[in-house]
Amino acid sequence: MLVVVIAACEVGFWVVLAAGLVARYPLRMRRTGAVLLLGVPVVDLVLLVTTVVDLRGGATAGFAHGLAAAYLGYSIAFGHSMVRWADERFAHRFAGGPPPRGKPRYGWARARYEWVEFGKAALATAIGCGLLLMMIALVGDHDRTVALTGWTARLGLVLAVWSLWPITHTLWPSRPKKGAASPPPAERARPR
Repeated sequence: MLVVVIAACEVGFWVVLAAGLVARYPLRMRRTGAVLLLGVPVVDLVLLVTTVVDLRGGATAGFAHGLAAAYLGYSIAFGHSMVRWADERFAHRFAGGPPPRGKPRYGWARARYEWVEFGKAALATAIGCGLLLMMIALVGDHDRTVALTGWTARLGLVLAVWSLWPITHTLWPSRPKKGAASPPPAERARPR
């Protein structure tokens, strides 16, 4: 049942986000759009409460409980940037806003971008592991929470693999192919 709630929360996140952006731009109802966008974190709260209620009700923690903690960690850490990403595209399409920013493609600007994304992934891992530890403490029965301890290792593995991108872009910064247009000055500049 919890897997269904996780799926519903993922769908709910995008539905609430889309409703907020549609109200904000095509319908030009800025306040309504803002209120709807403030509802995006409520979806995460629903999942957290459902998970805690399930565990407090005597359920043995399983794969779905660990997945809920991981989902919440990543949703909290990446939620703001996902909302900003969607907002830029809606503003450009429906309100004459500037073209959406893409990620830098070359050099130190790309390396810096990858480190920022890695920082979000590290935050997501910390939140997810914190929620897992909270669930373990909340239940207080090792036999009922053994599945959750495995999730801390999974989240750590995901973070370790993720670290390869910023390390690679730092050690071997990408360059435009010969004959291609030179990158914008911001992408050529080296960080200080």
